Amino acid sequence: MEPKRIREGYLVKKGSVFSSWKPMWVVLLEDGIEFYKKKSDNSPKGMIPLKGSTLTSPCQDFGKRMFVFKITTTKQQDHFFQAAYLEERDAWVRDIKKAIKCIEGGQKFARKSTRRSIRLPETIDLGALYLSMKATDKGIKEQILEKDKKVFNHCFTGSEVIDWLVSNKLVRNRQEGLMISASLLSEGYLQPAGDLSKDAADGIAENPFLDNPEAFYYFPDSGFFCEENSSDEDVILREEFRGVIIKQGCLLKQGHRRKNWKVRKFILREDPAYLHYYDPAGQQGEAGPHCVHWRLSSPPLFQGEDPLGAVHLRGCVVTSVESNPDGKKSDEENLFEIITADEVHYYLQAATPKERTEWIKAIQTVSRTGK
Repeated sequence: MEPKRIREGYLVKKGSVFSSWKPMWVVLLEDGIEFYKKKSDNSPKGMIPLKGSTLTSPCQDFGKRMFVFKITTTKQQDHFFQAAYLEERDAWVRDIKKAIKCIEGGQKFARKSTRRSIRLPETIDLGALYLSMKATDKGIKEQILEKDKKVFNHCFTGSEVIDWLVSNKLVRNRQEGLMISASLLSEGYLQPAGDLSKDAADGIAENPFLDNPEAFYYFPDSGFFCEENSSDEDVILREEFRGVIIKQGCLLKQGHRRKNWKVRKFILREDPAYLHYYDPAGQQGEAGPHCVHWRLSSPPLFQGEDPLGAVHLRGCVVTSVESNPDGKKSDEENLFEIITADEVHYYLQAATPKERTEWIKAIQTVSRTGK
């Protein structure tokens, strides 16, 4: 029986021989990590056993690279991986740590069933509750919060979550609100921001969710980012970089000239509506392990690195396609196409049908609302 696949996706990996950084398709299994040159490859380029391994995150061995974590095997071999953004790195780190812990305890990897462990009533629909919490008119208000010389954008406090649940009469008391909030956190509807809430989520506190005005949280698709204060003069950014980040991640993109496919990191912004893409293996700006060093008004770009390209999305058309640009049938390739107002065609490939749908919906929304 093949080991269970826990998580998979694109990460940038440092080579063990030439020390170059290259995007790889990485698969986390119950007993190890496989990495492939391409998602479609049948055989992995390498495998890292997790038994007895240790994980370091954040890894500060590379000053100009953000969101890096390190796995050290029992043979003292170091493997370095770089995620595209903070939340992606944290998700990989949580699952790898849990996989290692399960191996040590002789257990099978299984995500928490919050409903069983906390005994949630079957009538509670966490998905519907999440949508209510995100509603712009009556939901939880996203804010800019400061703590320890760091600025957290698009987030809110743990106390505000409990206040909202109580004031909307969705729970009878704050203790019941803590139970519901912990469930939302466990199922991924809420994410911890900052050391206090992250430590609690990792099991250091009695409850994984904190009813605390100093504990910060955010919605996973909110465009959350963290930055450090700076006394430097404000930098005037190009207009296209001023938009709020709606979505980001790695996709395959077809080149316009050579028609070859390469992994690119994409950042989708609205108002103005732009899709920027970068080389995921390129060195990112000098920044600390947890935050991006920009002023309050600045979005989280790769500091010091311009994008490889930008797609202005206002008035564009985006659709899924069932064949590649050469006309060959490809039912399972998860392709989609963006046609700009200037009639420039971009062909992109997601890793899964679900991911393709999410990108299409996000781009369609931005193209209608962003200027």
